[in-house]
Amino acid sequence: MSFLIIIVSNNHEKDSEGFIVTTDKTLASVRAYKEEKHGSETWKNRAAFSTATTLFRFRKIPNLAVTTEMFIICDEERYNIVSAEDVKGRGMYVELLAVKVSVSEG
Repeated sequence: MSFLIIIVSNNHEKDSEGFIVTTDKTLASVRAYKEEKHGSETWKNRAAFSTATTLFRFRKIPNLAVTTEMFIICDEERYNIVSAEDVKGRGMYVELLAVKVSVSEG
């Protein structure tokens, strides 16, 4: 199923009092295929990334190399990127494995 995802990176700036404030810097918004982790053979083969809970696949974005230091925002939820790779080495699609970030209530 297709979802709108936002690729963001952390942006560190000093506020007026000299403290460093971390904000999200939007790098791109794209439509992507999203698949949650389940017990299929495909997910079993991804054992090296056992922490990953979600797969995202989308067309390669010109002039943007997606790395594990970036984050995904999809449906008001945040995902840490665990792995980013070019699908079949053709330079057409990017496949990301990500972990959903849960906010603990305190």
